[in-house]
Amino acid sequence: MPTRVLVTDLDNTVWDWFAAWYGSFAPMLEELVRASGVSRDILEAEIHEVHQRRGTVEYSNLLDELPSLRKALPVVLEHEDRAVWRHYQSALDILRSGRRANTLLYPGVLDTLTRIKAAGMTVIAYTESLAYWTEWRIRHTGLDGIIDVLYSSPDHDLPLGMSTEDLRSRPDDYYGLERTQQRHVQRGVLKPNPEVLLQMLGNHGFRSSEAVYIGDSLMKDIAMAQAAGVLDVHAKFGEAQMRSEYELLRRVTHWSRQDVERERELIAMNPTILPTYTCESNYSELLVILGLETTHG
Repeated sequence: MPTRVLVTDLDNTVWDWFAAWYGSFAPMLEELVRASGVSRDILEAEIHEVHQRRGTVEYSNLLDELPSLRKALPVVLEHEDRAVWRHYQSALDILRSGRRANTLLYPGVLDTLTRIKAAGMTVIAYTESLAYWTEWRIRHTGLDGIIDVLYSSPDHDLPLGMSTEDLRSRPDDYYGLERTQQRHVQRGVLKPNPEVLLQMLGNHGFRSSEAVYIGDSLMKDIAMAQAAGVLDVHAKFGEAQMRSEYELLRRVTHWSRQDVERERELIAMNPTILPTYTCESNYSELLVILGLETTHG
């Protein structure tokens, strides 16, 4: 049966999410240490607690919920100023500039997805990242409209009394996507649960046999696709877990301690999840797998 739909993971598959996160978060953390005088170990521990509570490492209200940053303020401000972040604007400026500079598509992604759409296929994106920053990355990288439908996790909760609008400083039309349809998966439903992939396909009238799924994680993406009976492609070029910088993410992550240890163990065991196809070094290798391009030589 011909392929009618591509389901693509996003983080570390179409863009290097880890490089963008580390390239913005690590220098922000260093600036917080400098500006506040609070030790890195204390800040990391408090950041980890907030990320655990909020379920994301991209929490927009992070600085206001770090007790040590508030205590580092002059006494006259410690109990009066709710907007702690205003006193650490330099750190936020570093975070934002680092995010913009490091959020980039992998080579070949835009051309590959454009050609897939031109061939009449539907492109669905699925990510466990939260909606707000996923939408920002799609706009920033020019994928609004290239991706037909985005499935992402609902956004994180906000502190009592605060609304999404309180975090927004730009006109309403700056936010969201114009041409890509946005949907949410149920909160707490995670890869490699095959039901979420099957439900996505069913929502748009596709069968498993008509779909191809590409993602960077053998344990999550490839295992899920295989369990759902969907042809799987491993984006091997996106694997980030072996980078030394990845330890910072583990220290401040929203993942449970059990999840972190399970990931370590599975990497050490070299689990025998064998992908059907592999893109070794470039997303555009997908064109050959889909029969939209022939190999040369």
